[in-house]
Amino acid sequence: MNDYQTPLTVQAIGEQGLLKRLQSFCPADLVGDDAAVLTVQPGRSLVVTTDVLVDGVHFSDQTTAADDAGWRSAAANLSDLAAMGATPLGITVGLSLPGDTTLAWVEGLYQGLTACLNQYNTPIVGGDVCRSSVLSVAITAFGDVEPHRMIRRSTAQPGDAIVVTGVHGASKAGLELLLHPELGRSLNADDRAALIQAHQRPTPRLDVVERLWAGVRSWESGVGSRELEFIPHPSPLTPPQSGSKLHPLPFPSIAGMDSSDGLADAVVQLCRASGVGARLERSQIPIPSALAQWVQPEQALEWALYGGEDFELVLCLPLMQAQALVQQLGEGAAIVGTITDEREIWLVDRTQTMPDQQLTLERGFQHFGA
Repeated sequence: MNDYQTPLTVQAIGEQGLLKRLQSFCPADLVGDDAAVLTVQPGRSLVVTTDVLVDGVHFSDQTTAADDAGWRSAAANLSDLAAMGATPLGITVGLSLPGDTTLAWVEGLYQGLTACLNQYNTPIVGGDVCRSSVLSVAITAFGDVEPHRMIRRSTAQPGDAIVVTGVHGASKAGLELLLHPELGRSLNADDRAALIQAHQRPTPRLDVVERLWAGVRSWESGVGSRELEFIPHPSPLTPPQSGSKLHPLPFPSIAGMDSSDGLADAVVQLCRASGVGARLERSQIPIPSALAQWVQPEQALEWALYGGEDFELVLCLPLMQAQALVQQLGEGAAIVGTITDEREIWLVDRTQTMPDQQLTLERGFQHFGA
């Protein structure tokens, strides 16, 4: 009889027994000391991010199995690295566990973590465990990036196009289906499964980072840092014409963050950090087609703007580059608006059928909101 058929708990095997089990998920040469040692190449900047996920706030038995909780935990942190333009190096995991937590749940969590991380060659390099009355998972992720390729929130400029890398509202829809299984009866089985998958196993958009820089080129002809051209990925760089040479610098300044707290939240945060405003066109916001079969358009738009946990990237860059990037990324990616020199963020309707709507942080999820 194996551990998954018996109620073996972490208290029963103790701290050292638990650590021995968890270290089996880590590279042997990176764990066992008081700290992990990660090598950063010369000319690269270290990027560090931390997320805390708490039972009953970020996941629950009703909506998230242990392996899905692990996947989501990894994806949330990798998404933060992607939003900075960074390549992941490794993560550490801090577990706070009630003594009656089953060992099967903990190992399931680590199986989900590694299933996500292995897709991006990212190891678990250490962590900590402690007893707690509330189950929580605290992850610190490490990545590196060339300094001139860093994506920040504070570099958006008036005239930039606002790009989203995929559809929004799918995770919120999936959560609603999990919480209320009787909903969405008009959905077919594939659409229902896809929406639930979007909530339980989101994809961090590290692929966008690769495409973003793989397609940039400049010629030695006085091209400005915000006028560089994208070449469709994964084609190699087009050979320069006679008399021209590839110019490795400067790279365009790209502002961005992920949409884990909702699309509206991301745009507002970017604008605040950059001291600018924005206008979003409601018809351009990419929403899963399955939602049209299930909820009214205004409900779908609300979920897209404020539902959160879609883990797409929201990027601000010059229009020509934005158009090329959207073409590279394909279905789901879209230019949804423009950065303005005003400080307000408006959702507008080009047909003037719907009134303009000002976007704020207050309507999205806030941990200590009312």
